[in-house]
Amino acid sequence: MAEHISEILKSNNPCISFEFFPPKTQESSDVLFHTISELMPLKPAYVSVTYGAGGSTSELTRELVVKLQKQTSLSIVSHLTCVGHTKEEIRSLLKIYDESGIRNIMALRGDPPHGQKEFVPVPNGFHFAAELVAFIKKEFPSMGIGVAGFPEGHPVTPNRLLEIDYLKRKVDEGADYICTQLFFDNRDFYDFRERCELAGIKIPIIAGIMPITSRKSINRMAELALGSKFPAKLLKNLTRAVDDMYAENVGIHWATEQVRDLLDQNVKGIHMYTLNRSKATLQICHSLGIESFKNLETKN
Repeated sequence: MAEHISEILKSNNPCISFEFFPPKTQESSDVLFHTISELMPLKPAYVSVTYGAGGSTSELTRELVVKLQKQTSLSIVSHLTCVGHTKEEIRSLLKIYDESGIRNIMALRGDPPHGQKEFVPVPNGFHFAAELVAFIKKEFPSMGIGVAGFPEGHPVTPNRLLEIDYLKRKVDEGADYICTQLFFDNRDFYDFRERCELAGIKIPIIAGIMPITSRKSINRMAELALGSKFPAKLLKNLTRAVDDMYAENVGIHWATEQVRDLLDQNVKGIHMYTLNRSKATLQICHSLGIESFKNLETKN
């Protein structure tokens, strides 16, 4: 039986993982599997597969998750959102995962579909991620469940006290660990981790890191993270970059220093948002002298 991420976190300290998104063309599929082959020697604790915005790639996600489960030795986490799904549809999808040997789900409310300003559940659907967590725990108790955290604040919950209350509800419903949205200032992560502790949230918290690979990618990241903060020092360094090659070097260096500091501060895990490319992740690992994340604890 596949191992729960919560168990993996106990045996790999820290736990390092990668995130991929489902390809839409054969060319992008080839790129993804080349990326996976290049990252495999690092022996990640697990990999996750996302949904597109508004649940737009749900079928592609299912296909990729099942394919990776069958063709690789990786531990797989499938993202699952409330967007556009009835409870019955979610039950059917979870049954497919269960029968395929997939035992880990990242439970998210999800973003509204394109053109829809606010999230509106379908009839007999879920309003909140906490409801999805509770449903999975009840219907498929063998599943491990991760949920999202927001070190810089939830984009639709400006009240930071309520934000932690909502997160605590997901934990109380049965979440096993928290994986954060990307951030660029580690102080935001440490503050978030401390506020979780004050709220009685005791499950592991994994830090989400996405290296900047071009100056254009900043705007894309701001859209993905819905308000991500870019430290002035980082922006100043990017401004000095004469072209995107230098900007990529700046972004990778910044992310490397983030990861180094997080490891020094005993983070439970680091989740690398790869954008289906291997260069930045490999360079970060090599810069930190890491050959295999599964040997990281003994090397330190």
